[in-house]
Amino acid sequence: NGKGVPQNYTEALKWYRLSAEQMNADAQFDLGYMYYEGQGVRQSYPESLKWFRLAAWKGNAKAQYNLGIMYKNGVGVIANKATAKEWFGKACDNGFQKGCDRYRELSLQGK
Repeated sequence: NGKGVPQNYTEALKWYRLSAEQMNADAQFDLGYMYYEGQGVRQSYPESLKWFRLAAWKGNAKAQYNLGIMYKNGVGVIANKATAKEWFGKACDNGFQKGCDRYRELSLQGK
């Protein structure tokens, strides 16, 4: 976040990638987010999806939530509300309130 040091996406990318390749779920989420937003890299939803999935399978609630968003909105994947709801539910089960909110929202829509 550039707190206390100058923000440097290139340096962050290097360290996140090293850690992500060593299977650190938080780093995998952060790397996925960098690809999702195009921070220090060319924006790539397939790369973002890859890293979010790896982190999500390890129980990273933010990655689970972001997968839900991608499936809900059809970003980098074919939109699938049932799959989105499943990922939101997992994020909720792991204590991420936004996941609970989106899960409830889809439930109220009958999805």
